[in-house]
Amino acid sequence: MRMCDHLKGLSPGQRKHCHLYEDHMETVKNGIKTSLTECQRLFKHHKWNCTLGLQHSTFFGPNFKPGNKEAAFLQAVTSAGIMHAIARSCRDGQLTRCSCSSIARPIDLYKDWIWRGCSDNLEYAYKFTRNLMDIKEQEKIPHSKRNDNEYSRSLMTLHNNEAGRRAVLKMTQITCKCHGVSGSCSLITCWHQLPVFSRIGDYIKNKYESAIKVKKNKKGRLQVRNPVKKKSKVTDLVYINQSPNYCVRNDSLGVLGTENRECNKTSKGVENCNVLCCGRTYNIKKVFAKEKCKCKFHWCCYVQCEICFIAKEIYTCK
Repeated sequence: MRMCDHLKGLSPGQRKHCHLYEDHMETVKNGIKTSLTECQRLFKHHKWNCTLGLQHSTFFGPNFKPGNKEAAFLQAVTSAGIMHAIARSCRDGQLTRCSCSSIARPIDLYKDWIWRGCSDNLEYAYKFTRNLMDIKEQEKIPHSKRNDNEYSRSLMTLHNNEAGRRAVLKMTQITCKCHGVSGSCSLITCWHQLPVFSRIGDYIKNKYESAIKVKKNKKGRLQVRNPVKKKSKVTDLVYINQSPNYCVRNDSLGVLGTENRECNKTSKGVENCNVLCCGRTYNIKKVFAKEKCKCKFHWCCYVQCEICFIAKEIYTCK
């Protein structure tokens, strides 16, 4: 049996796409892994720390059915992670159907600079990711028009998938390099280059903080609930339902709660014990950790340290 037949959570259209591009799927997997790692970095100290119960796990990672802000972030960052991975793999010659980008020279590039180099292939990656990610919701829409919640969630997912791809396009930079004898910079070549994914993650996290609540209107489109704001932009993250209570474990939603989570008693941020423990008390545990101490520099040239046992207190939510 082929690999695509084993992947969990693929729609019929996605499975067909997988079979056509089976050599791409390892790159897709790496992109998903990168996006989830980034999610866990960004939300490490939040009540929701980018974890879900196993019953919500698919090939594309965790899936929030309620259609809340966290679902919006996961949709966008996963779409961005796949696009980032495909674009980079094209450039590196790891995929048979694409190579370096053939994007045209930017109009505002200084005339003496040469547009060369091997640019990350954003055009191919954008189209591939859109086809792979969006087809599942496009398949659902004709069957969900009678169910407002299902229909709204599909529209929400399509919007956030696109927002993730736009984040990659937004954060891509023109990179230039000098060439010449002894660094004389007699020749400069430039190309399009993706940033490290953490920069894209930070950008999407900012969009999460200002995510917009929407609803389906009579025309079957998403409409901003707040009458003050007329409409959302394609780069915004949108959601349809409020987030659940992440303080308390809820297995039906895959919410793990904050019990036993490590917190910081003195912090003024989201990892503060009163905040992370949701007003509950916390346990205190004393531990001794090995640390280098009494370090001295010796001429020449090394540093010699002693090993000290330092008493520390660890706080965990009850």
